[in-house]
Amino acid sequence: MQPDEILIVTHLLGALLAGAIIGLERSYHGRPAGFRTHTLVCLASSLLMLVTLFQTTWLHNVPFEAVRTDPTRMAQGIMTGIGFLGAGVIFKEGLSVRGLTTAASIWMTAAIGILMGIGFYLPAVLATVLTLGVLSIFRKIESHMPSLSYAFHSLRFDRNDVLDEEEVRNIMQEHGFNIANMSYRMSEDGTTFEYRMMLRSRSAQDISVLASHLLRIKKVKSFQLSPTGD
Repeated sequence: MQPDEILIVTHLLGALLAGAIIGLERSYHGRPAGFRTHTLVCLASSLLMLVTLFQTTWLHNVPFEAVRTDPTRMAQGIMTGIGFLGAGVIFKEGLSVRGLTTAASIWMTAAIGILMGIGFYLPAVLATVLTLGVLSIFRKIESHMPSLSYAFHSLRFDRNDVLDEEEVRNIMQEHGFNIANMSYRMSEDGTTFEYRMMLRSRSAQDISVLASHLLRIKKVKSFQLSPTGD
């Protein structure tokens, strides 16, 4: 093989390996874009940068002095295109927005592919290791960090058998919740009344305890507790 061919193979194999490693972590956690997606993103990014890197090779009939190489334009195009792929893995489920971390990992994988494509192996390898650290180790750190949990909550009653607002607020407070805001809704047929609120707590476990308590209140016709978050 020619030296340039060896260089091309090395760049592509490095990109394939980096993308596969990051993709494995995403697949392990059941994310919509996993092993194959990240591998292809990194490989494609590297391949497109090679097109720019070896521009003088495939422009056979163009004088060397007429070739103007600007690798940054290809990199900008890659990152713009990856934005559409990242948007495809972000979805809204109730009040929760999921897939943001996977979209960010796809974006990072594309950047690593660009580095592999131009032969910047040290920053590419370092970026791969740091990305894995953020996706795996930071997950454990985040789980032990103190944080507030939010949940959308609605309570529905028969119109003639409604818990008053003060009692509802006391129930929330007893279970460790603060009410961020509260609204009221009467059904169109006038038979049911509904409280709607955003709850804030220091423990995600409070939600299940509150749900168990509400199940025992006979006046409650129906309720909804929807945690928010990624």
